Amino acid sequence: MPKGQPSVVPDDGLTTRQRRNRPLVVVHTGVGKGKSTAAFGLALRAWNQGWPVGVFQFVKSAKWKVGEERALRVLGDSGEGGSVAWHKMGEGWSWVQRDAQMDNEEKAREGWEQVKRDLAAETYKLYVLDEFAYPMHWGWVDTAEVVSVLRERPGTQHVVITGRNAPAELVDFADLVTDMSKVKHPMDVGQKGQRGIEW
Repeated sequence: MPKGQPSVVPDDGLTTRQRRNRPLVVVHTGVGKGKSTAAFGLALRAWNQGWPVGVFQFVKSAKWKVGEERALRVLGDSGEGGSVAWHKMGEGWSWVQRDAQMDNEEKAREGWEQVKRDLAAETYKLYVLDEFAYPMHWGWVDTAEVVSVLRERPGTQHVVITGRNAPAELVDFADLVTDMSKVKHPMDVGQKGQRGIEW
C-alpha cells in the first residue's frame, strides 16, 4: 500500500470518503504479547481525535491496576480530547480457569449486555472489548449473536476485540484481524512479568 493507497478499489457504490469513514471491527488475537497494548494504542488515537472511548475489560481482575487505565482516565479527565469510560467485568485472569468461573461467566454476560446497550445508544465512537475473545471461545457469550449485533450496530462505532482464540466466525466477519505470534518471551526462561512492561 504505497502512500496509504489501497491495492483494490471495490465496486461497492461507495465514494472514497464513504469507504474511508466506514466503521471497523478490529480483532487482535494470537498467543503473542501485545494484543491489549495495541488496542489501547488505538484508544489513544481515538482520544486525540476527540472521540468518546469505552473500555470494557472482560475476565481480568477488577483489582489489577494497569498503566493504560490510569493514563487513559487522566487523559479523559483532562478536558482535552475525548472522554474515556473504563468498565471492569471480571474477577480473575483471562488465561486461568479458577473456582470463580461461574461468577466470571455471569459478569462476562452482564458486560456484553452493557456493550449491546451502549452500541444501541451510540454511547462511544471507539469500544475496546479487552479479552472478549475468551468469553466467546469458552461459550459464555454466543459468537453468532456478537457478530449479528456488530453487523447491525448503528452509526460509525468502531469496535476492537482482543484475546487469544478468537472464534473463526468473528475473524471472518471482522474488517481488520491481526494474529500476534510469539517468537520469544522472557517467561520462556523463567522471568516473571515486570512493571512498565506487563502493567
